[in-house]
Amino acid sequence: MTASGRLAQPRIDFVGGALGHRLRAGGPREPLAKAVGFGNGHRPTIVDATAGLGRDAFLLAALGLNVTLIERSPAVHALLADGLARASEAGPDIAVIVARMTLLAGDAKHHLAGLRPDVVLVDPMHPPRQKSALVKQEMRELRALVGADLDAPALMQAALAAATNRVVLKWPLRAEPMRGLEAPHHQVLSKTLRFDVFMV
Repeated sequence: MTASGRLAQPRIDFVGGALGHRLRAGGPREPLAKAVGFGNGHRPTIVDATAGLGRDAFLLAALGLNVTLIERSPAVHALLADGLARASEAGPDIAVIVARMTLLAGDAKHHLAGLRPDVVLVDPMHPPRQKSALVKQEMRELRALVGADLDAPALMQAALAAATNRVVLKWPLRAEPMRGLEAPHHQVLSKTLRFDVFMV
């Protein structure tokens, strides 16, 4: 919060903090890595259709995957561009990760038509929790910037049409399935989230 009571814009840090710890501790064991099909020599190309703070994309790039990030909010896109620029100057180990990340601005529904990735990752704004105190401040800040993703079902349909292997929907563990979708092929679970995997 700022002194005026407004939510401050988050600053994206790809090097330190929670992301740095997650990068060191997780790696291929991350539920996200399993969900996108990483492993056994398979290195899929990824489109992160809802880039947000860019953390999932960075973790996938750290595994050696080429990731295209798409962000339609101009404010969040600017934060991502700044974070990636600072990360690329943090040292050669981080710079090589950032080099695998391509940031695009605009609506993913439009970009996806010209892309043929192996995997499309979709992480729309999740349904509000009943206990707002459980939502991290940075996610409240992000929601304040981008609002609700009312077109998430349409984005999922665009993702299913574009992906050549699978679409991965990142969703709250106990939330109802997104409307309009058939049951996923399988799920990968974490403590608070699930990855619904739709094979195509």
